[in-house]
Amino acid sequence: MRTGEPLPAVGQVLAALATGLWHWDTASGQVTVDAEAARLLGLPADPTTLTEAQVRARLHPVDWNEITGVVQLAVAEGTLAEVRIRIMDDQGRVIRVVRSRSKPTFDTEKRAYELIGTLQEVTEPAPGTPAGRSAVTGDWRRSREAFLLDAGRALAEARSTEEVLRVAAGLSMPGFSPDGLAVFGVDGERLTIIGHHGQQDGDEGPFSQMPVDTDYPAAEVVRTGRAVYLSTPEQYKSRYPLTWPLAQHFGRRSWAFLPLIVAGRTMGAWMAAFSYPVAFTPDERSVLTTVARMLAQALSRAGAAESERELTDGLQRSMLPTLIPRIPGMSVAARYIPTGGGLQVGGDWYDMIPLPSGRFALVIGDVQGHDVRAAGLMGQLRTALRAYASEGHRPDAVLSRASRFLHGISAAADEDDFTAPRFATCLYVEVDPATGTLDLARAGHPDPAIRMADGTVLKRPTAGGLPLGIDPDADYPTTRILLEPGETLLICTDGLIETGGHDLDTGWLRIRTTLEEHKGDLEELADALVRTVHGPSSYYTTGPLADRREDDIALLLLCREGEDCGCGGTVAVPPRVRRTMMTVAQAEPERIAVARQQLRELLHDWASPDQVDSAVLLLSETLTNVLVHTDTDALVTAEVQGDAVGRRLRVEVTDASDDLPHKRRPGELASSGRGLLMIELLADDWGVDPRGEGKSTWFELGERYDDPDGS
Repeated sequence: MRTGEPLPAVGQVLAALATGLWHWDTASGQVTVDAEAARLLGLPADPTTLTEAQVRARLHPVDWNEITGVVQLAVAEGTLAEVRIRIMDDQGRVIRVVRSRSKPTFDTEKRAYELIGTLQEVTEPAPGTPAGRSAVTGDWRRSREAFLLDAGRALAEARSTEEVLRVAAGLSMPGFSPDGLAVFGVDGERLTIIGHHGQQDGDEGPFSQMPVDTDYPAAEVVRTGRAVYLSTPEQYKSRYPLTWPLAQHFGRRSWAFLPLIVAGRTMGAWMAAFSYPVAFTPDERSVLTTVARMLAQALSRAGAAESERELTDGLQRSMLPTLIPRIPGMSVAARYIPTGGGLQVGGDWYDMIPLPSGRFALVIGDVQGHDVRAAGLMGQLRTALRAYASEGHRPDAVLSRASRFLHGISAAADEDDFTAPRFATCLYVEVDPATGTLDLARAGHPDPAIRMADGTVLKRPTAGGLPLGIDPDADYPTTRILLEPGETLLICTDGLIETGGHDLDTGWLRIRTTLEEHKGDLEELADALVRTVHGPSSYYTTGPLADRREDDIALLLLCREGEDCGCGGTVAVPPRVRRTMMTVAQAEPERIAVARQQLRELLHDWASPDQVDSAVLLLSETLTNVLVHTDTDALVTAEVQGDAVGRRLRVEVTDASDDLPHKRRPGELASSGRGLLMIELLADDWGVDPRGEGKSTWFELGERYDDPDGS
């Protein structure tokens, strides 16, 4: 070509370069190609117009799907769409690989794309060479898909912002990996640094609190919602001359700044910086864009979870009371562990209320449900209970008033939102520190337990009424028990007992074992009880085992200190007296079975099982005699006295009747009259002692050590 001659036509130039020209209008569904483009597609070398289906039949199906994604990405970023395409023959074999480059536009009225581009055949490098490994399309796609699957799984499992950033820093992208990362957030009109990797601590200073309108790539991304790719330092310097000095000293060669978008809102920007040049091909941009989307979703989830945990901590701190720091002669410990679901806050609670005359009350309860409404009702009910208790009401009156209060607010809520009314279980204990007297009222709640100073554990069945809020006129009878020096009271919600697939019986056996075997102070015992249910460290509100929690847990421990008490961390010395007491009313003959069980638990380590059976039989006969032949209630007192060797059991049944029992000689067919005969036969000693009002029938058994050979 001589100087001064006109330039050849575009078609001649493209033909000389073996480059075809094509035009695709998705509105009409037609693709127009010139002769060279037709040849590259495996068709006769003549200009022609094809349908999308005809073109699609000539392309590898995976590559056709790739074109769609690349075009959408190019339109969003305002860049060229470049993709490698495998051309197929009629038998489905790959005949060549071409590179397509186009400038797509999108018509918002037609909702259609229009593309004008070129096709040019590319030569695949020899397999096994570095160029071949990086250029083989199938290998690239397979490695990219595997990377994105792994990255998506890792980011989805991240629970906190710190963990999300750690996962992002460890991502190894196929063929190119950044060595510097930064995640920017937005606070008002300023950028913030959420986290960074690959820089020294303190390097983020100049970029923190940068105004959004600053001439800086991340700020532009936040303003526009569009990615910024800078392949060379020269591009960075020319586009952002004001902030180039801030980035220059890091020694990077390429940068990608991508928007973090959630639900259509740009929440920040992600910077990936490279110490070597990166061309940011469409494939590389596609990977970066996908990672940015996953990163934005992961950060959004982590932020929401952290906000929930912060809300949970705030609710717990506001709703849970502060224990009275020092009670003369007594120690108290408490725990509250929320469930693993939702906001990790529910309806369980405990409270400790100072009362007039130096007494105090322990309250524990469980509002139905594990949601915000349950937590709200719990807060209201707890406040009401404190108010009623502070007025000086007895335990039964406190629960009666609380039941009417909860019934009223539940009924009002039912009218507003058409949800079922809520109820609550509760156990209220009024404590006299001077005497160790406990007055208990129970509303559908699990019974308390007593651990004696020698480790013997007894459940203490107490009279009770319906859960609060069901019947506004329900009665709540009071039970009085005495906490001896060295003994510990446990009251808890059912979450401590029934978690882990246990029912009330098997769960109680699990808790009882911990109470009997633990040696340590009260705080250590509280931790041990929680670990029994959830394992080491799993009762905290976060961690790998958090989801195992099935129900809220609240527990209170009260220890009456004494010479043999283990509350202060010393090993308890077995006392000489082990005692239990309970009342069996005329209207409650079923409590005879409870008294029998109490005696068996008191004699859990008795040497002779036959003697235990005899003692239980004699107690049953003595109680039945009172209920059948008098009109009064019976008070049972059982004591084990003495050291580990030579112990003696004494059981007294006291009633208010002056009528003394008499031995009879019943006939073979008589249905009664054998009780005193059995006592005389089986007991080592027995008697009937008149009292000022009433009498006391008692019997004693000395512990017998059976010969293992049966002699």
